[in-house]
Amino acid sequence: MPQSAPYTMPEDVILRAEKITKVYPGTVALNEVDFNVYRGKVNVLVGENGAGKSTLVKIIIGVVQANSGQIIYDGKPVKITNPQIAQHLGIATIFQEVSLFPDLTVAENIFIGHEPRNKLGAIDWRKMNEMALKPLEELGVKIDVQRKVLGLSIAEMQMVEIAKALTANTQILIMDEPTSALTLHEVKDLFRIVKKLRDDNRAIIFISHRLEEVFEIADRVTVFRDGKYVGTDDVKDICPDDLVRMMVGRNINQLYPKIKVDRGEPILKVTNLAKEGWFEEISFTLHKGEILGLSGLVGARRTEVATTIFGITPADRGEIEVKGKKVKIDNPRKAMSLGMAYVPENRQRHGLVLRSDIRKNISLPTINQFKKFIFIDRKKELEVSEDMHQKMEIRSAGLQQLAQELSGGNQQKVVLAKWLSTHPEILILDEPTRGIDVGTKAAVHELMSKLAKEGLAILMVSSELEEILGMSDRVLVMCEGRLTGEYERKEADQEKIMAAATKRSLAR
Repeated sequence: MPQSAPYTMPEDVILRAEKITKVYPGTVALNEVDFNVYRGKVNVLVGENGAGKSTLVKIIIGVVQANSGQIIYDGKPVKITNPQIAQHLGIATIFQEVSLFPDLTVAENIFIGHEPRNKLGAIDWRKMNEMALKPLEELGVKIDVQRKVLGLSIAEMQMVEIAKALTANTQILIMDEPTSALTLHEVKDLFRIVKKLRDDNRAIIFISHRLEEVFEIADRVTVFRDGKYVGTDDVKDICPDDLVRMMVGRNINQLYPKIKVDRGEPILKVTNLAKEGWFEEISFTLHKGEILGLSGLVGARRTEVATTIFGITPADRGEIEVKGKKVKIDNPRKAMSLGMAYVPENRQRHGLVLRSDIRKNISLPTINQFKKFIFIDRKKELEVSEDMHQKMEIRSAGLQQLAQELSGGNQQKVVLAKWLSTHPEILILDEPTRGIDVGTKAAVHELMSKLAKEGLAILMVSSELEEILGMSDRVLVMCEGRLTGEYERKEADQEKIMAAATKRSLAR
């Protein structure tokens, strides 16, 4: 059988991941995937959760080692066995969770590990502060370099991360879901900087689940599915429907499959709810079978309202009624006894016990149901967990797999399974589809519609306008801790919501 000709790498490809395979116990994360990274291009990598995107990034930066395959950098095979080698090659990464030292200043973070020193070998603080200004000025960002990172916004922290990368002469900048916690204005600012870096002939690897971002920022888009390489296209040559089909292996006819449900009787009434320093005068009614969207920009205090209703941070004043009765909810257990469940915004920090397996995570809120004297009925616990595992279609190696080993979308499914196993009547969803792929997002939306049809009352907090408009029966809008708008589904649109979220007046 004749051998195939060796691959000839184009001159403008700075890095090629070639035939990369990575196997974990019970699963193949990557199966002989290829990925080219072009100089002066925004190389977007997309795929469902569990497609292998993050695994490839970890291999490129030396956190994880591939079982087979090779990395070719600047035309030569390299072995990246640790992050220090990647850094030396000029590869830097900005993750969803920034990795700065909060108690150090901006300048100290930018130059940590390679601080300028004087003739005596001591750190030259004045020179470091002066030098720290240069990369920030290049990016068009104004941040006090002597300020501690602790008080910065997430967007500002990302700018510091990028400035840090520039001082290390970074040639490839990897950005993993960098917009997940940014406002619309901050996203525009980030994209301006990404385009500037691209124009400076740096290579950008950009991972995102938001299709609108892909078509705004990408030059080339590569798709992975189930750990395999599907294809690469110039973004100008592909449409959103084709991209979704490549990602999930099927057509998604409806990303927002909203089922029309007649609004039932009121089940939750909130009157003049307030939490000192957070929000004031929050009043609304939630009905059975209704999806009530709570919209607003970052900092609007939507999550704080949700956690107060669930008793995590009890209110200072105001009233809550459940099924027509006034109640005092001063802890989550009380909320649960009233038929409430809360899926938090940060699934890894607040929604899961990452080092526990799927079975234990699902059964955690209902563990008392499985008690027999001082023992746990493991058989019954296993049956319930297995039932929810199947219903939520969680992709895993089994109930024994640790939560931390799952993809983001499957972690979210575990959190949903965990709370739905309590059979709630009121479900509070805080950013239910943040950081999950388009296929899982459609599945979560479909589940929400089915639950509402069954009579469940859903309060959905979301930063995504498309999600708010696509799934809500009514929309509440918050700005700076106050309700500034309320719209029925038929009258809600992006302009009205954004006007209320920024307290602008709509032009007549």
